[in-house]
Amino acid sequence: MSDSPAARLQKLFEGHRLTPTQRRIAHCMVRGATEVPFLSSVELAELAGVSQPSVTRFAVALGFDGYPALRRHLREVAPPAERAEEPQPAAYNEYQQAVQGEIENLRRLSAMLADPAPVEEAGRLLAGSSPLPVLGLRAASSQARGFAYFAAKVHPDVRLLDEGGSMLADRIDAAAGAGASALLCFALPRYPREVAEALEHARTAGLTVVTVAESAFAPVARYSDLLIPAPVGTGLAFDTACAPMLLGRVLLEAMADALPDAQARLEAFDARAAARGLFVE
Repeated sequence: MSDSPAARLQKLFEGHRLTPTQRRIAHCMVRGATEVPFLSSVELAELAGVSQPSVTRFAVALGFDGYPALRRHLREVAPPAERAEEPQPAAYNEYQQAVQGEIENLRRLSAMLADPAPVEEAGRLLAGSSPLPVLGLRAASSQARGFAYFAAKVHPDVRLLDEGGSMLADRIDAAAGAGASALLCFALPRYPREVAEALEHARTAGLTVVTVAESAFAPVARYSDLLIPAPVGTGLAFDTACAPMLLGRVLLEAMADALPDAQARLEAFDARAAARGLFVE
């Protein structure tokens, strides 16, 4: 298991039943794991968009006497390099800051992948499901579509679910009736109510739900059997999702590794593409 600041915070929160407001604080702390030990309760409250008393109650819910005790604990467990000095403002313009934020998100994803077990388990679940429904609505639809496009080259039956509405449950039922055992969901902020309802329906239909979401505290976590987090960038007017996209490709790799005929399918596709002159050389 990774010993990154974000991973240590995730471990600290495990086993605690948190309210939605407390999950929001926890998520904010994970996003800024290296800076949190140096923030006051007021600063953390402003960063998370909650009240200062909410931060105090959150610390108590974790078993500390108050926020100062929680912050003291975080500073004590931080490696020397992390607690050497308080972070200084980055000398980047707003566009560069957004890119730097995504670079940090990718570092966090890399640290999480130091323990490959969750991804490998997800790969086996997805490879063993035929058909394989892939769900992504609104902001997450491009992630689902990209995964489904490439997955179809190695998986015999991939079904993209990128539109909501009354037929979404029907399509999930149809996949389950055809033999599906798992569903992959990409869920990004803001989380559509339909996604939560669809995942709840999928589990009722007997499907194992594998979810890629912004954090382990996302609203869809309660409807997921296996959630693998990938942080989303918020430095621009619209969120950026480089880490979720890359995690989707990692899941593709893990799924392909678990499919015995994946390489043969890829070679067959390449042969057909060459025969048709599909790509410009």
